[in-house]
Amino acid sequence: MTHHPYGIPPPGFRLPDETHVGVVRLQVSDLRRSISYYERVIGLRVQVQTAETAGLGPHGEDRTLVWLHAGTGVTAARRGALGLYHFAILLPDRSALGRFAKHVAELDLRVGMADHLVSEALYLWDPDGLGIEVYADRPRDSWHHEGRQLVMTTDPLAVSSLVAAGGQQSWHGVPNGARIGHVHLHVGDLDDAEAFYHRALGFDKTVWNYSGALFLAAGGYHHHLGTNTWSPGPAATAGEARLLEWELAVPSGDAASGAARSLREAGYRADRAGDGWSTTDPWGTHLRIRS
Repeated sequence: MTHHPYGIPPPGFRLPDETHVGVVRLQVSDLRRSISYYERVIGLRVQVQTAETAGLGPHGEDRTLVWLHAGTGVTAARRGALGLYHFAILLPDRSALGRFAKHVAELDLRVGMADHLVSEALYLWDPDGLGIEVYADRPRDSWHHEGRQLVMTTDPLAVSSLVAAGGQQSWHGVPNGARIGHVHLHVGDLDDAEAFYHRALGFDKTVWNYSGALFLAAGGYHHHLGTNTWSPGPAATAGEARLLEWELAVPSGDAASGAARSLREAGYRADRAGDGWSTTDPWGTHLRIRS
């Protein structure tokens, strides 16, 4: 396990450096409408589709990033529900993000923007109100830390510089090499989030003085998971658009079993599920751990 100049490792089991976020599964109210949005606005490509589901991924490869699941009678996401704040698509470089920024500007959409020092980000909301971040990382050797804590902020984005980085090319959809970089969740309590995701699951803590938030990662990344207490709750219901499940990919079956064993020893459930393990955080958000 690599030693990193920042971050606080968990006291017991620690997720391997190669850990990353896999697919996210979303419940939506209208599959056709959501497919149209994720293709036209976000730039994902439908790879597989049934009457009630669709798997979408980058152009040029068959790796699925997002699964959409249509439910009967599902209503839009409720503001303030615990669960998904946003899932985040990591683009391979700043020029791709610049082309995306120009693309959404031409669509005249409501978009949030931020410079987090470690990354530059745009924020959007799908037709059901589910949050999406599209971002690009700055080079890791440019990240700063104060003691064991990585420095992250929310500063204004240098939009003109970002768009200029995209050059003269148009946006042709999410490119090869893009992946789900992180997931950010509304939780009910940061101490309970630390107990579950840091002490039991095995993430390092990377940022903990950000107001109302705690960020966690493996392998020295800035964060694979954000948690915050910015929403009053309660958790999304089965009949609302929501995050059904997110996936954590680890490099081996032993690592997946180790995470499951650590969760169980801490008093949480972890059940065998196909080629991995399934668990649920204290606010009902489902997580699958697979190798």
